[in-house]
Amino acid sequence: MLSSLPNILTLSRILAVPFLVLLLWNPGWVGHLAAFILFCVAAATDYLDGYLARSQGTVSKLGVFLDPIADKIMVAATIVMLVHTGTIHDWAIIPALIILLREITVSGLREFLAGLQVSVPVSALAKWKTAIQMMALAALILAGATPKFAPWLPALEIGLIGLWIAAALTAITGYDYLRVGLKHMS
Repeated sequence: MLSSLPNILTLSRILAVPFLVLLLWNPGWVGHLAAFILFCVAAATDYLDGYLARSQGTVSKLGVFLDPIADKIMVAATIVMLVHTGTIHDWAIIPALIILLREITVSGLREFLAGLQVSVPVSALAKWKTAIQMMALAALILAGATPKFAPWLPALEIGLIGLWIAAALTAITGYDYLRVGLKHMS
């Protein structure tokens, strides 16, 4: 099942992460622009792989396993690199930490519940959280290119506002998952 198109798209998202990190390691405006394009393509595969798997009836255990891992790797690496570049700094570290802590907590919770054979479906709000989070991170990546590429575009402000909104949704959905998980821990 590794060769199915949805699984290939998921794997491509994982494989894109080292290139994203390299592009953001010491970027000029061209590096930021290239990282923005790569991030957007990778983020689009997050929607596309699930859509294709469901529509083609090729949902696999491997895909169900890899998809959330690919998302978390991409989000965590991007946040770390945006802190590295100084794009995320000062108070913006707070929503970044909220997002990272929630991702780690929910991953551990899902692993624990899987051992109990309890599935926790992704809520509609969690899907909105992911979409806003991806858009915010894309805007923050683009912010490094806008002084040269599009000085009129307030990408940094859009990205920071989106990051705070994503963090709020992250806290809400994280609490929802934790509440479900706690019922199975006693």
